Amino acid sequence: MERVHLSVCMSLDGHIDTDGGKRLVLSGEEDCRDMHAVRADCDAILVGAGTVRRDQPRLTVRYPELVGQRRERGLADHPLKVVVTRGGDGLNAEAGFFTQGGPVIVLCAEPALPALRARLSSVAQVLDLGDGGVHSILSRLSDLGIQRLMVEGGCQVLTQFLAAGAFHRLRVAVAPFMVGRAGAPRLAGPGPFLHGPDNRLRILSTRTLGNIAVIDMENPEPTLNRR
Repeated sequence: MERVHLSVCMSLDGHIDTDGGKRLVLSGEEDCRDMHAVRADCDAILVGAGTVRRDQPRLTVRYPELVGQRRERGLADHPLKVVVTRGGDGLNAEAGFFTQGGPVIVLCAEPALPALRARLSSVAQVLDLGDGGVHSILSRLSDLGIQRLMVEGGCQVLTQFLAAGAFHRLRVAVAPFMVGRAGAPRLAGPGPFLHGPDNRLRILSTRTLGNIAVIDMENPEPTLNRR
């Protein structure tokens, strides 16, 4: 795969959402515009099923000028959307995630294939997840012609990609406030991460976009082709 770009916005204490029912707004307009520019340069955007259930994201390219740039390159207005799930619980075919924006690919565990295809075949392409590991996911998407992937969460998916070192770039936007909730999801959970004190990511830039700090990092040795 040509590029895997992880993107996340978090609070100062590392949370990407709250543990309440209301969605936590972390980003601002300038940061959102910059993040959408990364989206617009990708073939597909990947999230976990928990993010779809909780946030009901549309994962579109929101800004007309970015849509215009995609059209000039001969691309569809919006990237493909990929959701990773074991059983597909809570995925609603009538939700905006499935009905608005680019086409949808659902990667699910093999036992759930028949039921999910019966439920979602009119709005998505439902495919076998394989062993569920990051490299299996990347292999499946590469076989579909996806070469530039953006991964936007949530915690479980980001933890998998970060632990495996299966990414080229990491974009972290930091909102200047605390969440302070023990049950709120964080950027990543525990894991056997490849990048520790003795194997650090390379910081490419730090930027201030409105009232959001953005850190762009590079993984010098991405591990994308392991099976």
